[in-house]
Amino acid sequence: MKRHIPNFITLLNLLSGCIAVVLAVNNHFVTAAIFMFLGIFFDFFDGFFARKLNVSGPLGVQLDSLADMVTSGLVPGVVMFKMLHLSLGKPVAEGSEALWSGANFWEGLDYAPLAFVGFLITLSSAYRLAKFNIDEDQQSYFKGLPTPANALLILSLPLIIEFQNNDLMNSLILNPWFLVFVTLVSSYMLNAPVNLFALKFKTYDFKSNITRYVFLILTIIFLIVLQFAAIPLVIILYILLSLLTAKNIKA
Repeated sequence: MKRHIPNFITLLNLLSGCIAVVLAVNNHFVTAAIFMFLGIFFDFFDGFFARKLNVSGPLGVQLDSLADMVTSGLVPGVVMFKMLHLSLGKPVAEGSEALWSGANFWEGLDYAPLAFVGFLITLSSAYRLAKFNIDEDQQSYFKGLPTPANALLILSLPLIIEFQNNDLMNSLILNPWFLVFVTLVSSYMLNAPVNLFALKFKTYDFKSNITRYVFLILTIIFLIVLQFAAIPLVIILYILLSLLTAKNIKA
């Protein structure tokens, strides 16, 4: 019976992702973010219980990636697609620019064509997860940005708009070219040849985990001070600390 517990938790991750997709499609970004966070929570604990119960297996590995594909791959892609569409709701100019930003470019579809660039996040997430499944090296570290971290980055954008109440940040986030830039950078980072540390503690002594402790302490401080605006900074901090400690990551 215990061997089914981790898989059940993984299915809860998948269910949370499915609900988040439906909510994001209907522009309920805050609630979608809540279910995505819940899915990432389940994603952490399915592996935790699999190790504690000693019931890890190939089925769980594949099921975990399929669930992550929805929660941390499809959800951020849909959110970016919707945000790009909302930012391109009106033609910006006559001629070709208006053609690409106009909502009625495709007859019968009320979507701005450029918004589909947002699904590069989903495609890049799928490629990363497939590589992860066949890469035996990524046990204590990651190659490229993990899909849950990238999903948090993307979902933080509508949360900043909703809760930060900052006109400068809002105008930046709702700029379609900024959203395209974020999409391209995040899609690249998912599969970038960069080693990033994992938040898995083999021991809890400070010396051997100094990077992880520094990261967690700074993350808490950033979140307290900046709230949701801290999430992009935390992701940048994660990458920078990984680059600074690159020689020790594989140890």
